[in-house]
Amino acid sequence: MKDQAKIIAALLVGAAAGAALGLLLAPEKGGELREDIADYINDLVDTAKNKAQSTASNIREYGSSAIDKAKSKFSGTVSDLYDRAEDAADAAKSKAKDVADHAKDLGEDAKAKVKSTANDWNDSVQGA
Repeated sequence: MKDQAKIIAALLVGAAAGAALGLLLAPEKGGELREDIADYINDLVDTAKNKAQSTASNIREYGSSAIDKAKSKFSGTVSDLYDRAEDAADAAKSKAKDVADHAKDLGEDAKAKVKSTANDWNDSVQGA
């Protein structure tokens, strides 16, 4: 981008110098020649300003577009992370509930076995 700007500036300066030399060598009166040179230079300055504004506008648009894309991508990534975190939390809760339920079942089975064994001992002691 910088090289293009340098080339454009060099072309404009070269064109201005060439035009000025051409006007200086042309057979016109001094006042008309100065007016023509001033008009031509003003046109060149206006053209350069317009080109610079256009380039600056293009750079701003490109930068804005790049920022919007980055924001969009970042926003999507954050949203994905939240979704994954929620899924992981739900999976952990479900697993914990399953383990707790299994432990409860084992506890009830153990309780029933202890009660049965105690009843068997009680029956054997009373029957003896």
